Amino acid sequence: MPGVSTPDENPTGSRRRLRALARAAAAGATGLAAAGLAVAVGEIAAAYTGPGGAPVIAVGSAAIDLTPTWLKEYAVRSFGTHDKAVLLTGIYTTMALLAVVAGLLGRQRPAAGAALIGLFGGLGVWAAASRPTARPGDALPSVAAGLVGAAALWWLARLLRAATAPHPATGPAPGLATGPAPGLATGPAPGLATGPAPGPATGPAPDLAPDPAPDAAPDSTADPAGSDPAGRPGRRTVLVTTAATAAVAALGAVGGRRLADSRSDITAARDAIRLPAPAVPARPLPRGIHPDAPGLTPFVTSNAGFYRVDTALTLPRIDPRDWSLRIHGLVDHPTVLTFDELLRQPLEELDHTLTCVSNEVGGTYAGTARWLGASLPALLRRAGVRAGADQLVGRSRDGMTIGTPLESVLDGRRALLAVGMNGEALPVAHGFPCRSLVPGFYGYTSATKWLVDLEVTRFAAFDPYWVRRGWDRTGEVRTASRVEVPAPFARVPRGDVLLAGTAWATHRGLAAVEVRVDGGPWQQTTLAADAGPDLWRQWSHTWHTTAPGTHRIEVRATDALGRTQPETRRPPFPSGATGWHSTVVTVG
Repeated sequence: MPGVSTPDENPTGSRRRLRALARAAAAGATGLAAAGLAVAVGEIAAAYTGPGGAPVIAVGSAAIDLTPTWLKEYAVRSFGTHDKAVLLTGIYTTMALLAVVAGLLGRQRPAAGAALIGLFGGLGVWAAASRPTARPGDALPSVAAGLVGAAALWWLARLLRAATAPHPATGPAPGLATGPAPGLATGPAPGLATGPAPGPATGPAPDLAPDPAPDAAPDSTADPAGSDPAGRPGRRTVLVTTAATAAVAALGAVGGRRLADSRSDITAARDAIRLPAPAVPARPLPRGIHPDAPGLTPFVTSNAGFYRVDTALTLPRIDPRDWSLRIHGLVDHPTVLTFDELLRQPLEELDHTLTCVSNEVGGTYAGTARWLGASLPALLRRAGVRAGADQLVGRSRDGMTIGTPLESVLDGRRALLAVGMNGEALPVAHGFPCRSLVPGFYGYTSATKWLVDLEVTRFAAFDPYWVRRGWDRTGEVRTASRVEVPAPFARVPRGDVLLAGTAWATHRGLAAVEVRVDGGPWQQTTLAADAGPDLWRQWSHTWHTTAPGTHRIEVRATDALGRTQPETRRPPFPSGATGWHSTVVTVG
């Protein structure tokens, strides 16, 4: 009917819903501001105790350790070198959601909301204390973050609660009776009409305020710019206070991270290192190691382009002046080497292709560099390896443990304690100031970055990090090959098409690489010059085609022992991927 509002058109109900949403948003904002302040305090405290103790980093590191192997592999396969950024984004997102819940809870129960914020600090304490390299001070940033975040939420929640609480009812002045005077009749005077007097208006007296509208907000009399007449905070006060807390949190988090970076900056110390000339230089790389095929991977990988796969959320920054390496366990002469002492060893150069066990068939987690370092076998023999030892365990500054078969370290291969990479000191991301390298094995069983400890032990006595998670104990590199030219799904002209790629069978060497098209006969490719068994080899082949349409190109390699890659594809877990790599191109 005209002039009658339906329930959906009821302005009173709409205003109530909008006010409820506004109050919920304000409550959620208090939670976010308090959580942000907690993160900022944790970052600032971690600048003095060590960046690994920052609550988010501590929780993230614990999450990596607890993540099932299949999920780790999915992350590496899906996100590559961005997997850590994805993990941190997930942690921050989860924390933000919990902070909103804490703010909503704190609106009614400030103590409960504060406890939920403090819970994240407690989780950080547990995570920091559970790390294998944990020190007592590592938990302090999380303790400080939890306490400050809880206190901030409690304060902001109480402020918001006071600003939105209903006004107390205003009753009559004390001592004034509200009923009729004693002895006076309550009915109308005899003879007087009970209706309104003629003429005057029947509404309230001009000086009496009407009752508040039914939809008036309980706090509608509060001064939005400050406090109401009763001294309670206004809505603008709450908004400004919450925004100020969030701003302080943002500045504190950024400042804390920069402070941590500046306190742990080792750029000057690394730049000051002058690597000695090698006592055993590498042979010059032969001519013809890289076919002239645009788009083919460079034979030597730049330091900036070298793959990085590890579990470190923050890179360990070790001042070489403070670094030392302990060699102990089943040895006759335990040894501790400083960095200067390591540089005084006869250093050797080694051209070596390193690959990660997480590399999929045709993947890019492989790279070749010229490494410089001290002979690992020579140092172990000087320490005196005892009978019965069969495993060498390297420990990183961040607690990672890598186990290598000891007999392979001592069988004559060029294993190094590397200090240089492609003519400069190791980059921090690749293990500065020292890492181990043992040709023939994937990195997870041979290449300990940020190395600080070597223990000669037995496989029966200790399971390293990845072995405890189900990976193969040995980690011998499998034969691999890939097609790189043409690029996948490329369109190529009819006639002669250049095919090219890379293959490796580290420490065994390659005997042949073959290609075939559309399941036809295998064709021998032309192998580039051989730079040594510890390096990959590149190959090329001219394919003559006149048939337009889509074609499938496959590749397989045979190592120097006569073993050809199997056709069946298997994932990297638990001992490295297998299978023929293929690509599809269109001729036309």
